[in-house]
Amino acid sequence: MNSSVRSPNSPPQPGSILAMEEVEKRKQRLLYVLSKGLPTLPTYVLDLNALLSNASVDLKKVGAVIRTDPSLSAQVLRLCNSALFGLRRRVLSIEQAAVLLGTERLRTLVLACSVMQFAGKRLSGPQMAAFWQHSFLCALLSERIARQVDYFEKEQAYLAGLLHDIGQLPLWIVAIEEATKNRPLPPTDWPDNVAAERDYFGMDHCKVGRSMAVAWNFMPSFIDVFENHHYPNRSQHDPYLVGIVAAADRFLMTQSAISAPAAADAEQPSAASPTPETSPAENEEPTFLQECLPLLAEAERTAVVEILQTEYIHLLPLVQLGLASAS
Repeated sequence: MNSSVRSPNSPPQPGSILAMEEVEKRKQRLLYVLSKGLPTLPTYVLDLNALLSNASVDLKKVGAVIRTDPSLSAQVLRLCNSALFGLRRRVLSIEQAAVLLGTERLRTLVLACSVMQFAGKRLSGPQMAAFWQHSFLCALLSERIARQVDYFEKEQAYLAGLLHDIGQLPLWIVAIEEATKNRPLPPTDWPDNVAAERDYFGMDHCKVGRSMAVAWNFMPSFIDVFENHHYPNRSQHDPYLVGIVAAADRFLMTQSAISAPAAADAEQPSAASPTPETSPAENEEPTFLQECLPLLAEAERTAVVEILQTEYIHLLPLVQLGLASAS
């Protein structure tokens, strides 16, 4: 997710007393947002969890619970009918969405929409679009990797990929507050840069995401993903799931790094722009796969690379179209 915030002031020298005081203030503000400023998990999500956990799901009750929030219901239906899910039939009701999407995916979609509603009140459209584009791509690629490596919980891979960066949202809220007060801001490439996040906010999005997941009573494997997707070797509960999401996340970061200079070259016709056929990601096995999925054999890692490269080209325009139509 690329930052659109620009610093109007020169920041204090790193390590100075003033700089450390400002970092501590931002950290305290971030902790306040986590304790007071975030939405509590809506009661209807808890009711929905209970309903969807039953062996026999009552779809009428599921629809009634979601419809208690009309704006949420409308947003869920818009997303279901977007290109993000590629459904062959138009979804006209929440009950139909539960059938076509599946109960687990519907449950996470409701939570994601709740967070989108909250964050949308604080953040601009471009910021939210970039965040959710990365999140949905990571979800879809995580699912593809899980299928390729025969991970038994493919749906969990999708859901964990969708929500893995949720800890970035409170950081954005604090960054926007700093911008409105004309204070020194983080470097433009701070999102997903855990060292830059710690230097500026006193915390990174992995630690923030863990706090949110604990507060919302997420399963331990999801807490593991939120906290350790940048450091898969530190996984405590499900190293394979963390590694799958980490691999999808790292791949998307490499694609962003490739596309940034390509976009700059596009503005200068005389410069030679990299093409998909000549980019490093196409010709070399990414080194991060060894770190993220160390138990895979070389042939299996090669297959994962091919899946990532092929699916990314196919999924990127679909996700962009889906988010545009859903918004």
